[in-house]
Amino acid sequence: MSNENKPLPFVYQFGAGAIAGVSEILVMYPLDVVKTRVQLQTSAAGADAYTGMLDCFKKIIKTEGASRLYRGIAAPILMEAPKRATKFAANDEWGKIYRNLFAMDKMTQPLSILTGASAGATESFVVVPFELVKIRLQDKASAGKYNGMMDVVRKTIQNEGLLAMYNGLESTLWRHITWNAGYFGCIFQVRQLLPKASDKSGQLTNDLISGTVGGTVGTILNTPMDVVKSRIQNTIKVPGQIPKYNWAWPALFTVAREEGFGALYKGFIPKVLRLGPGGGILLVVFTGVMDFFRTMKYGPDA
Repeated sequence: MSNENKPLPFVYQFGAGAIAGVSEILVMYPLDVVKTRVQLQTSAAGADAYTGMLDCFKKIIKTEGASRLYRGIAAPILMEAPKRATKFAANDEWGKIYRNLFAMDKMTQPLSILTGASAGATESFVVVPFELVKIRLQDKASAGKYNGMMDVVRKTIQNEGLLAMYNGLESTLWRHITWNAGYFGCIFQVRQLLPKASDKSGQLTNDLISGTVGGTVGTILNTPMDVVKSRIQNTIKVPGQIPKYNWAWPALFTVAREEGFGALYKGFIPKVLRLGPGGGILLVVFTGVMDFFRTMKYGPDA
């Protein structure tokens, strides 16, 4: 059996997923800041409003400084390791469960979609508190409210209660289920369509293409829930008041009714620019690190 087919224990998958996630976020984080700013904007009127991705980049750098594009990165970096590790490890474990459940020796596209969706749901429980902190730090209005990641945690728990750290769990579940189903489902299909790689360079290219396509399709599917999640998590809960953005599906219909269907795709361009190529980076780094771990554990292929 060649190294590429040899299984590795969970700890190796966790480590590879963590390295892949941190690598992706260090490259792509400014796009995430821009995406969040555009999603939180309810009106495009006024001199401070963002008219698009490039305008948002320009105004942030001009009025707040380039470093603002990395504001709140500590929370995602702390989140990315367990998040991405959970994504790939859970995808592998759910794949084994479903193959045994349906008595199938190999993965199929329907199984890949089901496995990806299950991995996304699993991942959601890890990421919600980190996402809430990230969103509140990325919002332009938060500049004078919070001094950093731990200040967000302290003030959120103090003012809204401990469970407030899980605001947006429902919308996060939907967001991750749809993205992971599209991502892993497309990776399986695209890999089947591409010519079989004859060397490591070809495999790298195939992984980059399939990961990018998967990331793009996943982003198309989950952007509406991402917009809703950003609104829900950025809403400060006040005792006795029902938030405007509270539950995922009602919030989705509220945004569509008040701002038009197109508002559900606010921030789509920076999001797809991040998660399309970002999905490729994730898969390439994850596969490369797993290959390295296999070589370390089993030695080079004979």
